[in-house]
Amino acid sequence: MTVTDFLLNLVPFSQEELNDIMLHFEEEKVKKNELLLKEGKICNKLYFIQEGMSRSYYLKEDGKEVTQWFFGEGQFMSSADSFFNQTASFYNLEILEDSILYSITFEKMEFLLAKYHKMEKCIRLLSIEMFTTLIRKMNATQFHTAKEKYDYMISEFPNIAHRISLGHIASYLGMTQETLSRIRKNESLKKK
Repeated sequence: MTVTDFLLNLVPFSQEELNDIMLHFEEEKVKKNELLLKEGKICNKLYFIQEGMSRSYYLKEDGKEVTQWFFGEGQFMSSADSFFNQTASFYNLEILEDSILYSITFEKMEFLLAKYHKMEKCIRLLSIEMFTTLIRKMNATQFHTAKEKYDYMISEFPNIAHRISLGHIASYLGMTQETLSRIRKNESLKKK
């Protein structure tokens, strides 16, 4: 999915509007393991992932990384509270695979929001989608068994198990790598 496809799925922009909007995005080719944002810094860009995978994470006091979210192809990525409020981020944004991103700065987004009423609707719908997805994740991780958490993750990110390290997945689900390995082993036995 391209940025224009994503936008058109939310709001019926004209081709002229889309062409103008896309002039404000910049293509970025980013290598695996690159940090786009460090905790404590202000997130000044909203990214659309054309190709690749990334995550947001924070560091516990003991230095252990906790994955907050994964982002894959066809999704927007940011430290949303930092980007929209222009405040320091609680999270790091890390690229997990060589990626192609399309980014827009906060200033350019503000310009487009003032220029196009449809952009305001687009951001509102994107915010609702992000909020709903976050609530689903919170419900899945707080109220479900380890197996149900894993099933939720697979429904949200179908091909993640073969692309992301077990450590990142386990921290996202709030379980140990041993528990995750046991669940994955049981899943593979069921398929045989």
